[in-house]
Amino acid sequence: MKKYLSFFRIRFLNSLQYRAAAYAGMATQFFWGGMLVLMYRAFYRADAAAFPMAFQQTASYVWLQQAFLWLFMTWGYDNEIFAQITQGTIAYELARPIPVYSMWFLKQAANRSAGAFLRCIPVLTVSFLLPKPYGLMLPDSIQTLLLFLMTLVLGFFTMLAFQMLAYILVFYTMSPSGVRMVMATAGEFLSGGLIPIPFMPQKMQDILTLTPFAAMQNLPLRVYIGDIAGGELANAVILQLFWLAALLFVGNLWIRRALRRVVVQGG
Repeated sequence: MKKYLSFFRIRFLNSLQYRAAAYAGMATQFFWGGMLVLMYRAFYRADAAAFPMAFQQTASYVWLQQAFLWLFMTWGYDNEIFAQITQGTIAYELARPIPVYSMWFLKQAANRSAGAFLRCIPVLTVSFLLPKPYGLMLPDSIQTLLLFLMTLVLGFFTMLAFQMLAYILVFYTMSPSGVRMVMATAGEFLSGGLIPIPFMPQKMQDILTLTPFAAMQNLPLRVYIGDIAGGELANAVILQLFWLAALLFVGNLWIRRALRRVVVQGG
């Protein structure tokens, strides 16, 4: 366990050095979040009854999405990992005392956590200070806040486990471009990154609720704004735990099989 914590700490501290990128990211997220809130405001003024959530819930969803963008963006892949697979430098990774899957998982977790750490507090603070109903609302209770934090962590790990499948798939395709495009586009849309899942047609919601995509950013953000509770929340958390365990199991099994066919030339 000590070696895993040490590796995570090293990667986390290394990622904290990119302050300029964090400042640029914050400016982008403030602009993008404000634009989305105003866009939704125009739609709500046209027909508020057509939406399943109150406007402030939607505005809070948007600001939370921007604050924790680095945790849940499905299009944020590590080019270094892809290069290790396609160029053969994965040989160095195989010589380390940590399994490749665990090492890549921790690396992604550290990089994304550091990026979110630098951005989330300013975004949450400013969005909370905005006038109602454009700003971030507070959770209904301490219990809701604790459930939000729990599902946030589980959703983050589920997203990482899903993303690991893309890296493993490149062992077979040897070209990351198509894999990145398909998985990033599908993940962003189906997890509620473009529009919240409750805004989708009911039949699509029923299907997505049973998939790992609903267990990513969709669940913690809806917990925070109070859009999901009671028995529905309990079922969603059970599915979230199931998909996290399933994706981790499949990923570990698949990478072991993929590594058996790795050929490193020139050494």
